[in-house]
Amino acid sequence: MNPLLTTGLDAHRGSTALSVNLNKVALLRNTRTLGIPSVARMATIALEAGAHGITVHPRPDERHIRAHDVHELAELMRQWPQAEFNIEGNPFHNLMDFVRSVKPHQCTFVPDESGQATSDHGWSFPQDAERLRPVVEEARALGVRVSLFMDPEPGAMRAVRELGADRVELYTETYARAYGTVEQTRVLAGFAATAQAALREGLALNAGHDLNRDNLTDFLLAVPGVQEVSIGHALIADALELGMSETVKDYLRCIHRAAGVPETPKPPSPAASTAAWGRPGAGPR
Repeated sequence: MNPLLTTGLDAHRGSTALSVNLNKVALLRNTRTLGIPSVARMATIALEAGAHGITVHPRPDERHIRAHDVHELAELMRQWPQAEFNIEGNPFHNLMDFVRSVKPHQCTFVPDESGQATSDHGWSFPQDAERLRPVVEEARALGVRVSLFMDPEPGAMRAVRELGADRVELYTETYARAYGTVEQTRVLAGFAATAQAALREGLALNAGHDLNRDNLTDFLLAVPGVQEVSIGHALIADALELGMSETVKDYLRCIHRAAGVPETPKPPSPAASTAAWGRPGAGPR
């Protein structure tokens, strides 16, 4: 059993954990041979700012996260025992090699193809059940929590539980597209129903994909029991304007608002005001 394996709530009981996905940091670094920006350094800044975990999605072509990043981050995370390391990807490509060698706190199985730009759908049941069963069993035998990337389909939650997974990560792109439109309420209801079905089956809940500072609080208010959100693209884009530390703190404020945690007043800053300009529906915070 992984000695650092936790419930996912140890350092943030009563709230949702924020796991920072660093793929886009690695993508920028890989455009040159200078080693900057440093993935490990950005992970450290995020954790110092209060992030509860780090996520990476190493793909076979290493277009962003590379094998040495995974091992370097695994070593770094030993210095942060209250935080969690989540490695996501397709278990039928290269993911299981990292699960075996690193034994992260959590692995998130995602059904992406090698060449696609980003994840765009969840697993299908019963079609994917039998081929997933051996890798779910292997990861859990290694002491690694297993989360399955899933579309908001309440009827699939029993099959996920019967497979032996610990969690589902709700694929939230449909919510992000609907946010601010007449479809938002209907789409959110589907996520809430899926969350309730997962909780009834004894599954824990994660969520991720296109969540951002504008839509995160409303999602968490509507969808019960979300223990972790994994956010990368929007968070790294915000960090280009605000800096990584302030960005992580702002995402934590979004989470705290959903949890009803009183906010510490934040003094206005030119950077924060400028960062809100140009964001659809956003204004100074």
